Amino acid sequence: MFTKSGGIPGTRNLTIRGNAVENHSNIFFKDYGMKKKFFIGIGVLVALFFLWRIYALLSPGGEKGKGKFARPPVAVEVDSVRYGPIRDIKQFTGTVFPEYQYVVAPKVTGRIIEIRKRIGDWVNSGEIIARIDDAEYQQAVREAEANLKIARASLTESLSQFELAGQEKERVESLQAKGIASPSELDAAVSNYTAQESRYHLAKAQVEQREASLKSARIRLGYTVLTASKAGFIGERFVDEGALLAPNAAVVTVLGIDSVLVRTTIIERDYGSIQKGQMATVNVDAFPDQRFSGSVLRIAPMLQEASRVAQMEVGIANKSRQLKPGMFARVEVVTSERDSAQIVPSKAVITREGETGIFIVRQGENVARYFPVKPGITTADFTEITSPILQGRVITLGQHLLEEGSPLLLPKAGSGKSTESAAEAGKRGRP
Repeated sequence: MFTKSGGIPGTRNLTIRGNAVENHSNIFFKDYGMKKKFFIGIGVLVALFFLWRIYALLSPGGEKGKGKFARPPVAVEVDSVRYGPIRDIKQFTGTVFPEYQYVVAPKVTGRIIEIRKRIGDWVNSGEIIARIDDAEYQQAVREAEANLKIARASLTESLSQFELAGQEKERVESLQAKGIASPSELDAAVSNYTAQESRYHLAKAQVEQREASLKSARIRLGYTVLTASKAGFIGERFVDEGALLAPNAAVVTVLGIDSVLVRTTIIERDYGSIQKGQMATVNVDAFPDQRFSGSVLRIAPMLQEASRVAQMEVGIANKSRQLKPGMFARVEVVTSERDSAQIVPSKAVITREGETGIFIVRQGENVARYFPVKPGITTADFTEITSPILQGRVITLGQHLLEEGSPLLLPKAGSGKSTESAAEAGKRGRP
Protein backbone atom coordinates (compact mmCIF):
# COMPACT_ATOMS: atom_id res chain seq x y z
CA MET A 1 0.00 0.00 0.00
CA PHE A 2 2.75 2.37 0.84
CA THR A 3 4.60 1.76 -2.45
CA LYS A 4 1.43 2.41 -4.60
CA SER A 5 0.46 5.52 -2.89
CA GLY A 6 3.92 6.78 -2.27
CA GLY A 7 3.04 7.57 1.27
CA ILE A 8 0.84 6.77 4.15
CA PRO A 9 -2.17 4.64 3.43
CA GLY A 10 -5.23 6.75 2.51
CA THR A 11 -3.24 9.60 1.18
CA ARG A 12 -4.49 9.23 -2.42
CA ASN A 13 -8.10 9.26 -1.36
CA LEU A 14 -7.55 12.45 0.58
CA THR A 15 -5.91 14.03 -2.40
CA ILE A 16 -8.76 13.16 -4.71
CA ARG A 17 -11.28 14.46 -2.24
CA GLY A 18 -9.38 17.75 -1.85
CA ASN A 19 -9.30 18.35 -5.61
CA ALA A 20 -13.03 17.81 -5.80
CA VAL A 21 -13.65 20.46 -3.13
CA GLU A 22 -11.39 22.90 -4.91
CA ASN A 23 -13.08 22.31 -8.26
CA HIS A 24 -16.49 22.77 -6.72
CA SER A 25 -15.44 26.07 -5.15
CA ASN A 26 -14.16 27.44 -8.46
CA ILE A 27 -17.41 26.59 -10.22
CA PHE A 28 -19.38 28.35 -7.46
CA PHE A 29 -17.43 31.60 -7.74
CA LYS A 30 -17.63 31.62 -11.52
CA ASP A 31 -21.42 31.25 -11.40
CA TYR A 32 -21.65 34.06 -8.80
CA GLY A 33 -19.63 36.49 -10.95
CA MET A 34 -21.76 35.83 -13.98
CA LYS A 35 -24.95 36.39 -11.99
CA LYS A 36 -23.55 39.64 -10.57
CA LYS A 37 -22.73 40.98 -14.01
CA PHE A 38 -26.14 39.95 -15.23
CA PHE A 39 -27.98 41.83 -12.49
CA ILE A 40 -25.80 44.93 -12.95
CA GLY A 41 -26.64 44.93 -16.63
CA ILE A 42 -30.34 44.57 -15.88
CA GLY A 43 -30.12 47.53 -13.42
CA VAL A 44 -28.40 49.74 -16.01
CA LEU A 45 -31.07 48.95 -18.59
CA VAL A 46 -33.84 49.77 -16.12
CA ALA A 47 -32.18 53.06 -15.20
CA LEU A 48 -31.79 54.03 -18.86
CA PHE A 49 -35.41 53.17 -19.47
CA PHE A 50 -36.62 55.44 -16.66
CA LEU A 51 -34.34 58.28 -17.77
CA TRP A 52 -35.70 57.97 -21.29
CA ARG A 53 -39.28 58.08 -19.98
CA ILE A 54 -38.57 61.17 -17.88
CA TYR A 55 -36.97 62.90 -20.87
CA ALA A 56 -39.91 61.94 -23.09
CA LEU A 57 -42.37 63.38 -20.59
CA LEU A 58 -40.51 66.68 -20.10
CA SER A 59 -39.49 67.41 -23.66
CA PRO A 60 -41.69 69.27 -26.24
CA GLY A 61 -43.84 66.81 -28.18
CA GLY A 62 -43.57 64.24 -25.42
CA GLU A 63 -46.10 61.53 -24.86
CA LYS A 64 -47.94 63.35 -22.08
CA GLY A 65 -47.22 66.92 -23.18
CA LYS A 66 -48.71 66.56 -26.67
CA GLY A 67 -46.69 69.49 -28.11
CA LYS A 68 -46.46 71.61 -24.94
CA PHE A 69 -44.08 71.81 -22.01
CA ALA A 70 -45.03 69.27 -19.40
CA ARG A 71 -43.19 71.24 -16.72
CA PRO A 72 -45.12 72.58 -13.74
CA PRO A 73 -46.71 76.02 -14.30
CA VAL A 74 -44.65 79.02 -13.19
CA ALA A 75 -46.36 81.53 -10.89
CA VAL A 76 -46.00 85.02 -12.39
CA GLU A 77 -47.29 88.56 -12.02
CA VAL A 78 -48.62 90.50 -14.98
CA ASP A 79 -49.27 94.13 -15.83
CA SER A 80 -50.88 96.00 -18.69
CA VAL A 81 -49.39 97.73 -21.70
CA ARG A 82 -50.05 101.43 -21.25
CA TYR A 83 -50.24 104.41 -23.61
CA GLY A 84 -49.34 107.80 -22.25
CA PRO A 85 -46.60 110.43 -21.78
CA ILE A 86 -43.09 109.48 -20.74
CA ARG A 87 -39.99 111.56 -20.04
CA ASP A 88 -36.29 110.80 -20.03
CA ILE A 89 -34.93 112.58 -16.96
CA LYS A 90 -31.23 112.91 -16.10
CA GLN A 91 -30.36 113.50 -12.46
CA PHE A 92 -27.43 115.56 -11.17
CA THR A 93 -26.24 117.02 -7.88
CA GLY A 94 -24.79 120.48 -7.37
CA THR A 95 -24.58 123.60 -5.23
CA VAL A 96 -26.68 126.77 -5.20
CA PHE A 97 -24.81 130.00 -6.05
CA PRO A 98 -26.07 133.61 -6.08
CA GLU A 99 -26.78 135.36 -9.36
CA TYR A 100 -23.99 137.79 -8.47
CA GLN A 101 -21.66 138.24 -5.53
CA TYR A 102 -19.05 140.90 -4.80
CA VAL A 103 -16.81 142.00 -1.95
CA VAL A 104 -16.88 145.57 -0.63
CA ALA A 105 -13.28 146.62 0.10
CA PRO A 106 -11.45 149.97 0.44
CA LYS A 107 -8.89 151.21 -2.08
CA VAL A 108 -7.00 153.25 0.51
CA THR A 109 -5.50 152.60 3.90
CA GLY A 110 -7.42 153.74 6.96
CA ARG A 111 -9.24 152.92 10.15
CA ILE A 112 -12.91 151.90 10.09
CA ILE A 113 -14.96 154.44 12.03
CA GLU A 114 -18.45 153.24 11.05
CA ILE A 115 -20.15 150.11 9.68
CA ARG A 116 -23.87 150.45 9.05
CA LYS A 117 -24.75 146.94 7.90
CA ARG A 118 -24.63 143.47 9.41
CA ILE A 119 -25.19 140.01 7.89
CA GLY A 120 -28.64 139.51 6.45
CA ASP A 121 -29.30 143.26 6.02
CA TRP A 122 -30.56 144.53 2.70
CA VAL A 123 -28.52 147.23 0.97
CA ASN A 124 -29.61 149.35 -2.00
CA SER A 125 -27.40 150.30 -4.89
CA GLY A 126 -25.21 153.26 -3.88
CA GLU A 127 -26.09 153.00 -0.19
CA ILE A 128 -23.29 153.66 2.30
CA ILE A 129 -22.06 150.53 4.07
CA ALA A 130 -18.98 151.76 5.97
CA ARG A 131 -16.73 154.80 6.46
CA ILE A 132 -12.98 155.14 6.93
CA ASP A 133 -11.32 157.94 8.92
CA ASP A 134 -10.83 160.64 6.27
CA ALA A 135 -8.98 163.41 8.17
CA GLU A 136 -5.73 162.92 6.27
CA TYR A 137 -7.51 162.74 2.94
CA GLN A 138 -9.45 165.93 3.62
CA GLN A 139 -6.19 167.66 4.46
CA ALA A 140 -4.72 166.43 1.20
CA VAL A 141 -7.66 167.94 -0.65
CA ARG A 142 -7.19 171.31 1.05
CA GLU A 143 -3.48 171.27 0.22
CA ALA A 144 -4.24 170.47 -3.40
CA GLU A 145 -6.76 173.29 -3.53
CA ALA A 146 -4.17 175.74 -2.18
CA ASN A 147 -1.56 174.64 -4.69
CA LEU A 148 -4.09 175.11 -7.44
CA LYS A 149 -4.75 178.67 -6.31
CA ILE A 150 -1.04 179.43 -6.39
CA ALA A 151 -0.72 177.95 -9.85
CA ARG A 152 -3.64 179.97 -11.13
CA ALA A 153 -2.14 183.18 -9.67
CA SER A 154 1.13 182.41 -11.40
CA LEU A 155 -0.76 181.84 -14.61
CA THR A 156 -2.47 185.19 -14.29
CA GLU A 157 0.86 186.95 -13.74
CA SER A 158 2.49 185.09 -16.62
CA LEU A 159 -0.38 186.01 -18.88
CA SER A 160 0.01 189.69 -17.97
CA GLN A 161 3.76 189.66 -18.64
CA PHE A 162 3.18 187.82 -21.89
CA GLU A 163 0.68 190.44 -23.05
CA LEU A 164 3.06 193.30 -22.14
CA ALA A 165 5.89 191.61 -23.98
CA GLY A 166 3.68 191.31 -27.03
CA GLN A 167 2.79 194.99 -26.91
CA GLU A 168 6.45 195.97 -26.52
CA LYS A 169 7.41 193.80 -29.46
CA GLU A 170 4.75 195.46 -31.64
CA ARG A 171 5.93 198.96 -30.59
CA VAL A 172 9.56 198.24 -31.37
CA GLU A 173 8.65 196.75 -34.71
CA SER A 174 6.72 199.90 -35.55
CA LEU A 175 9.66 202.12 -34.60
CA GLN A 176 12.02 199.93 -36.57
CA ALA A 177 9.87 200.39 -39.62
CA LYS A 178 10.17 204.21 -39.21
CA GLY A 179 13.93 203.91 -38.70
CA ILE A 180 13.81 205.12 -35.13
CA ALA A 181 14.53 201.83 -33.22
CA SER A 182 17.74 200.00 -33.70
CA PRO A 183 17.90 196.31 -34.67
CA SER A 184 19.27 195.45 -31.24
CA GLU A 185 16.21 196.91 -29.58
CA LEU A 186 13.98 194.84 -31.83
CA ASP A 187 15.96 191.71 -31.00
CA ALA A 188 15.60 192.37 -27.27
CA ALA A 189 11.84 192.88 -27.59
CA VAL A 190 11.42 189.65 -29.58
CA SER A 191 13.50 187.69 -27.06
CA ASN A 192 11.49 189.03 -24.15
CA TYR A 193 8.28 188.18 -25.93
CA THR A 194 9.43 184.62 -26.53
CA ALA A 195 10.50 184.18 -22.89
CA GLN A 196 7.19 185.47 -21.56
CA GLU A 197 5.31 183.18 -23.89
CA SER A 198 7.21 180.17 -22.48
CA ARG A 199 6.57 181.29 -18.92
CA TYR A 200 2.86 181.61 -19.73
CA HIS A 201 2.65 178.06 -21.16
CA LEU A 202 4.57 176.74 -18.14
CA ALA A 203 2.17 178.44 -15.72
CA LYS A 204 -0.77 177.06 -17.68
CA ALA A 205 0.63 173.52 -17.46
CA GLN A 206 1.20 173.94 -13.75
CA VAL A 207 -2.45 174.88 -13.32
CA GLU A 208 -3.50 171.72 -15.16
CA GLN A 209 -1.18 169.68 -12.95
CA ARG A 210 -2.61 171.19 -9.78
CA GLU A 211 -6.13 170.57 -11.00
CA ALA A 212 -5.28 166.89 -11.59
CA SER A 213 -3.72 166.65 -8.14
CA LEU A 214 -6.84 168.13 -6.58
CA LYS A 215 -9.02 165.66 -8.49
CA SER A 216 -6.89 162.75 -7.29
CA ALA A 217 -7.08 163.96 -3.70
CA ARG A 218 -10.85 164.20 -3.93
CA ILE A 219 -11.06 160.69 -5.41
CA ARG A 220 -8.98 159.30 -2.56
CA LEU A 221 -11.24 161.12 -0.14
CA GLY A 222 -14.24 159.47 -1.81
CA TYR A 223 -12.65 156.04 -1.29
CA THR A 224 -13.10 156.52 2.45
CA VAL A 225 -16.85 155.99 1.96
CA LEU A 226 -17.71 152.38 1.04
CA THR A 227 -20.96 151.95 -0.89
CA ALA A 228 -22.83 149.09 -2.58
CA SER A 229 -22.44 148.92 -6.34
CA LYS A 230 -25.53 146.67 -6.72
CA ALA A 231 -28.46 145.96 -4.42
CA GLY A 232 -28.43 142.75 -2.39
CA PHE A 233 -28.08 141.11 1.00
CA ILE A 234 -25.05 141.29 3.25
CA GLY A 235 -23.75 137.72 3.16
CA GLU A 236 -20.61 138.06 5.30
CA ARG A 237 -19.05 140.74 7.49
CA PHE A 238 -15.30 140.47 7.99
CA VAL A 239 -14.33 143.44 10.21
CA ASP A 240 -15.70 145.62 12.98
CA GLU A 241 -15.39 149.31 13.77
CA GLY A 242 -11.88 150.37 14.76
CA ALA A 243 -10.09 147.90 12.53
CA LEU A 244 -7.15 149.24 10.51
CA LEU A 245 -7.58 148.25 6.90
CA ALA A 246 -5.10 147.85 4.10
CA PRO A 247 -6.11 148.46 0.47
CA ASN A 248 -8.43 145.72 -0.89
CA ALA A 249 -9.10 144.25 2.58
CA ALA A 250 -12.61 142.71 2.57
CA VAL A 251 -15.26 144.44 4.69
CA VAL A 252 -18.53 142.75 3.67
CA THR A 253 -19.89 140.50 0.91
CA VAL A 254 -23.06 141.46 -0.98
CA LEU A 255 -25.22 138.76 -2.62
CA GLY A 256 -27.96 138.98 -5.22
CA ILE A 257 -30.39 136.06 -4.79
CA ASP A 258 -33.51 137.16 -6.65
CA SER A 259 -32.24 134.61 -9.16
CA VAL A 260 -29.82 131.82 -8.32
CA LEU A 261 -27.61 129.38 -10.19
CA VAL A 262 -27.12 125.71 -9.52
CA ARG A 263 -23.69 124.58 -10.67
CA THR A 264 -23.23 120.91 -11.40
CA THR A 265 -21.26 118.61 -13.69
CA ILE A 266 -22.20 116.39 -16.63
CA ILE A 267 -20.49 113.09 -17.30
CA GLU A 268 -19.33 112.34 -20.83
CA ARG A 269 -22.11 109.80 -21.45
CA ASP A 270 -24.83 112.44 -20.82
CA TYR A 271 -23.07 115.38 -22.48
CA GLY A 272 -24.73 114.89 -25.87
CA SER A 273 -28.26 114.74 -24.43
CA ILE A 274 -28.06 118.03 -22.48
CA GLN A 275 -28.84 121.21 -24.41
CA LYS A 276 -29.08 124.88 -23.46
CA GLY A 277 -32.67 125.87 -22.68
CA GLN A 278 -33.88 122.44 -21.51
CA MET A 279 -36.30 122.53 -18.58
CA ALA A 280 -35.00 121.49 -15.17
CA THR A 281 -36.36 121.07 -11.65
CA VAL A 282 -34.40 121.51 -8.43
CA ASN A 283 -34.97 120.04 -4.99
CA VAL A 284 -33.11 120.97 -1.77
CA ASP A 285 -33.06 119.34 1.66
CA ALA A 286 -34.29 122.53 3.36
CA PHE A 287 -37.62 122.28 1.49
CA PRO A 288 -38.07 118.58 0.66
CA ASP A 289 -41.71 118.99 -0.40
CA GLN A 290 -41.04 121.82 -2.87
CA ARG A 291 -39.70 121.66 -6.41
CA PHE A 292 -38.21 124.75 -8.06
CA SER A 293 -38.41 125.18 -11.83
CA GLY A 294 -35.56 126.44 -13.97
CA SER A 295 -33.68 125.86 -17.21
CA VAL A 296 -30.19 125.04 -18.42
CA LEU A 297 -28.37 128.37 -18.90
CA ARG A 298 -24.80 127.41 -19.72
CA ILE A 299 -22.80 124.31 -20.62
CA ALA A 300 -19.02 124.31 -20.71
CA PRO A 301 -17.60 123.68 -24.20
CA MET A 302 -15.00 121.29 -22.80
CA LEU A 303 -14.66 118.33 -20.46
CA GLN A 304 -12.03 118.23 -17.75
CA GLU A 305 -9.36 115.75 -18.76
CA ALA A 306 -8.86 114.27 -15.29
CA SER A 307 -12.53 113.61 -14.44
CA ARG A 308 -14.19 113.63 -17.91
CA VAL A 309 -16.97 115.95 -16.71
CA ALA A 310 -18.21 119.33 -17.95
CA GLN A 311 -19.56 122.23 -15.93
CA MET A 312 -23.24 123.16 -16.24
CA GLU A 313 -25.31 126.01 -14.78
CA VAL A 314 -29.07 125.88 -14.20
CA GLY A 315 -30.85 129.21 -13.66
CA ILE A 316 -33.80 129.45 -11.26
CA ALA A 317 -36.06 132.42 -10.49
CA ASN A 318 -35.98 132.91 -6.72
CA LYS A 319 -38.51 135.64 -6.02
CA SER A 320 -39.44 133.99 -2.72
CA ARG A 321 -35.71 133.96 -1.83
CA GLN A 322 -36.07 130.49 -0.32
CA LEU A 323 -33.03 129.13 -2.14
CA LYS A 324 -29.83 130.24 -0.44
CA PRO A 325 -26.26 130.10 -1.74
CA GLY A 326 -24.39 127.03 -0.54
CA MET A 327 -27.41 124.70 -0.40
CA PHE A 328 -26.97 121.17 -1.73
CA ALA A 329 -29.26 120.73 -4.73
CA ARG A 330 -30.57 117.80 -6.75
CA VAL A 331 -31.22 118.66 -10.37
CA GLU A 332 -33.43 116.82 -12.84
CA VAL A 333 -33.22 117.74 -16.53
CA VAL A 334 -35.82 116.53 -19.04
CA THR A 335 -33.74 115.41 -22.04
CA SER A 336 -36.58 113.95 -24.14
CA GLU A 337 -40.28 113.24 -23.81
CA ARG A 338 -43.20 111.67 -25.65
CA ASP A 339 -46.81 112.80 -25.32
CA SER A 340 -48.22 109.38 -26.26
CA ALA A 341 -46.01 106.31 -26.16
CA GLN A 342 -46.45 102.57 -25.73
CA ILE A 343 -44.97 101.89 -22.31
CA VAL A 344 -44.54 98.87 -20.06
CA PRO A 345 -43.12 98.49 -16.54
CA SER A 346 -39.32 98.54 -16.72
CA LYS A 347 -39.06 95.37 -14.64
CA ALA A 348 -40.83 93.47 -17.43
CA VAL A 349 -37.94 94.06 -19.85
CA ILE A 350 -35.20 91.42 -19.84
CA THR A 351 -31.97 90.92 -21.76
CA ARG A 352 -30.85 87.52 -22.98
CA GLU A 353 -27.71 86.95 -25.04
CA GLY A 354 -27.58 90.64 -25.94
CA GLU A 355 -31.22 90.77 -27.07
CA THR A 356 -33.90 92.83 -25.30
CA GLY A 357 -37.34 91.29 -25.01
CA ILE A 358 -40.42 90.71 -22.90
CA PHE A 359 -42.86 87.87 -22.21
CA ILE A 360 -46.52 88.39 -23.11
CA VAL A 361 -49.65 86.58 -21.96
CA ARG A 362 -52.31 86.78 -24.66
CA GLN A 363 -55.99 86.97 -23.92
CA GLY A 364 -57.44 83.54 -23.21
CA GLU A 365 -54.03 81.82 -22.92
CA ASN A 366 -52.01 80.62 -19.95
CA VAL A 367 -48.65 80.26 -21.69
CA ALA A 368 -45.77 82.72 -22.07
CA ARG A 369 -44.94 84.22 -25.47
CA TYR A 370 -41.52 85.82 -25.96
CA PHE A 371 -41.15 88.94 -28.13
CA PRO A 372 -37.91 90.81 -28.92
CA VAL A 373 -38.54 94.54 -28.55
CA LYS A 374 -36.88 97.84 -29.34
CA PRO A 375 -36.87 100.07 -26.24
CA GLY A 376 -37.00 103.86 -26.36
CA ILE A 377 -37.08 106.21 -23.37
CA THR A 378 -36.29 104.28 -20.20
CA THR A 379 -36.97 105.38 -16.63
CA ALA A 380 -36.80 103.61 -13.29
CA ASP A 381 -40.49 102.68 -13.51
CA PHE A 382 -41.44 102.51 -17.19
CA THR A 383 -39.87 101.77 -20.57
CA GLU A 384 -41.08 102.93 -23.95
CA ILE A 385 -41.47 100.14 -26.54
CA THR A 386 -41.10 101.62 -30.01
CA SER A 387 -41.71 98.29 -31.76
CA PRO A 388 -43.54 95.99 -32.09
CA ILE A 389 -47.12 96.84 -31.11
CA LEU A 390 -47.92 94.62 -28.13
CA GLN A 391 -51.18 92.77 -27.52
CA GLY A 392 -51.88 91.21 -24.16
CA ARG A 393 -50.38 91.54 -20.71
CA VAL A 394 -46.67 91.70 -19.90
CA ILE A 395 -45.09 89.46 -17.28
CA THR A 396 -43.34 91.53 -14.61
CA LEU A 397 -42.28 88.84 -12.12
CA GLY A 398 -40.98 85.33 -12.78
CA GLN A 399 -40.05 85.95 -16.41
CA HIS A 400 -36.43 84.89 -15.83
CA LEU A 401 -37.69 81.31 -15.30
CA LEU A 402 -39.66 81.22 -18.54
CA GLU A 403 -39.12 79.99 -22.05
CA GLU A 404 -41.30 80.29 -25.14
CA GLY A 405 -44.55 78.42 -24.45
CA SER A 406 -43.97 77.89 -20.72
CA PRO A 407 -47.24 77.20 -18.81
CA LEU A 408 -48.19 79.91 -16.35
CA LEU A 409 -49.98 80.20 -13.03
CA LEU A 410 -51.68 83.60 -13.29
CA PRO A 411 -52.95 85.63 -10.34
CA LYS A 412 -56.66 85.61 -9.73
CA ALA A 413 -58.67 88.54 -11.02
CA GLY A 414 -58.49 91.42 -8.56
CA SER A 415 -55.62 89.93 -6.54
CA GLY A 416 -52.71 90.74 -8.79
CA LYS A 417 -51.51 93.60 -10.96
CA SER A 418 -53.65 95.45 -13.44
CA THR A 419 -54.70 93.31 -16.35
CA GLU A 420 -55.55 96.11 -18.80
CA SER A 421 -54.30 95.25 -22.28
CA ALA A 422 -53.28 97.53 -25.13
CA ALA A 423 -56.58 96.79 -26.91
CA GLU A 424 -58.56 97.69 -23.79
CA ALA A 425 -56.59 100.91 -23.45
CA GLY A 426 -57.43 101.76 -27.07
CA LYS A 427 -61.15 101.28 -26.39
CA ARG A 428 -60.94 103.91 -23.66
CA GLY A 429 -59.75 106.52 -26.15
CA ARG A 430 -56.00 106.21 -25.73
CA PRO A 431 -53.87 106.32 -28.87
